[in-house]
Amino acid sequence: MPKSPLRTAAAIGGTADDIEAAFYEALQRGDIDALMACWADEDEVFCVHPGGPRLVGTAAIRSAFEQMFGNGAIHATPAHVRKIDSIASAVHNVLERIEVLTVEGPRHAFVLATNVYHKTAQGWRMVAHHASPGSAREPDEANELPQMLH
Repeated sequence: MPKSPLRTAAAIGGTADDIEAAFYEALQRGDIDALMACWADEDEVFCVHPGGPRLVGTAAIRSAFEQMFGNGAIHATPAHVRKIDSIASAVHNVLERIEVLTVEGPRHAFVLATNVYHKTAQGWRMVAHHASPGSAREPDEANELPQMLH
């Protein structure tokens, strides 16, 4: 089977955008090897799934995604992305639209996720993925300054 351009980008480096696209493609296919190719091979990479604990290191991250893929692929697509990019790092705040099966049939849920990428010797790689608990409706975007922090 020929490699897709996104899988190739994950294998050779690509841009932070390429790695993010490869990550979501791997989720949708339930492809653990393609998904893990997006992650940096560093001890301190971390992942937080909605309502879950902090998973530190690629072994813990791989194990969690393998368990999730045991229930099938994850139909998550980026619906809206805000980015802060620099020479060697990128932070993407992603509104994910996730298809979930309910007793009424397929429905969409929405999750806010933050993906952090670093430029490594292997090219751009994900070093952090943190996802909020999901909601049944798309969250509003607040553009006003908050009255109070935290």
